[in-house]
Amino acid sequence: MARRKKGDPVSGWICLDKPYDLTSTSAVGRVRRLFNAQKAGHAGTLDPLATGILPIALGEATKTVPFLMDADKTYRFIIEWGRTTASFDREGVTTATSDVRPTVAQVEEKLPAFVGEISQVPPIFSAIKVDGERAYDLARAGHEVELAARIVTIHSARVVEAPDPDHVEIEVSCGKGTYVRAIVRDLAEMLGACAHVSALRRTRVGAFSEDRAITLELLEDLGHKPGHLDALLPVETALDDIPELAVTAEDAFRLKQGRPIVLVPRQVEALKAQLTLGSRTVSVLSEGMMVALCEMRAGKLEPSRVFHLTKSGD
Repeated sequence: MARRKKGDPVSGWICLDKPYDLTSTSAVGRVRRLFNAQKAGHAGTLDPLATGILPIALGEATKTVPFLMDADKTYRFIIEWGRTTASFDREGVTTATSDVRPTVAQVEEKLPAFVGEISQVPPIFSAIKVDGERAYDLARAGHEVELAARIVTIHSARVVEAPDPDHVEIEVSCGKGTYVRAIVRDLAEMLGACAHVSALRRTRVGAFSEDRAITLELLEDLGHKPGHLDALLPVETALDDIPELAVTAEDAFRLKQGRPIVLVPRQVEALKAQLTLGSRTVSVLSEGMMVALCEMRAGKLEPSRVFHLTKSGD
């Protein structure tokens, strides 16, 4: 006899505005407890020292987390000139100091070098594994850590403001795997200056942006009131760049059983026009609810992830 899962079958996304000095894991735990959800996870770790958008998946939404991990992100961060730290953030040990204070014009002159597909060496204080151990654990233990460069994509980089000679705020829109601290490290080196990240905020992850965000305090307040489930975003929110297809109840039943459905030619052509290069994934809905994520092959949709949602939203 199967064991009954603890918690309620709550499904959906929370676009959390993560506060400063809270780990992503702790944030997920608090949100899960607020909704008494059976399952929870997040899409993309946000450092404790950073604030901003942390998408948290509950229940069936956890099946869509991998699609959001690859989503583009936007960050705003403040560079503080004059001090370089081992971790390139404000809590790191100081490794060098300098009186050099680059101007906004000098920063703007160098930023184009960081746009496009660029080669970036991750900071040694990162979660990348080296011989089975996290790089930051090795670095903290005093070991020399060498990380290989990797190709990352940065779509845009611009100066937002410079409140004083010691600080400049920059906004970057980028693809997965990009390290803001590495951008600051390399920019400072180009300018012959010392610098570190004094503040970092993530303002967007795919379709999750600040205008959809909710704070932990507000969530905790809503948790004691009727209608708190209204804070949940639909499971399909993480699939904003995946084409959708509405199907009949009969086809939905087949997909939920793990069986493929046959498409008519006009459906195939319409989906092909929406699919991005190399992708075959289609999001299937019935009566306005997610049914399955499918792969389109030879005029058929074959289910790869099936969702068990009800009209009540749970």
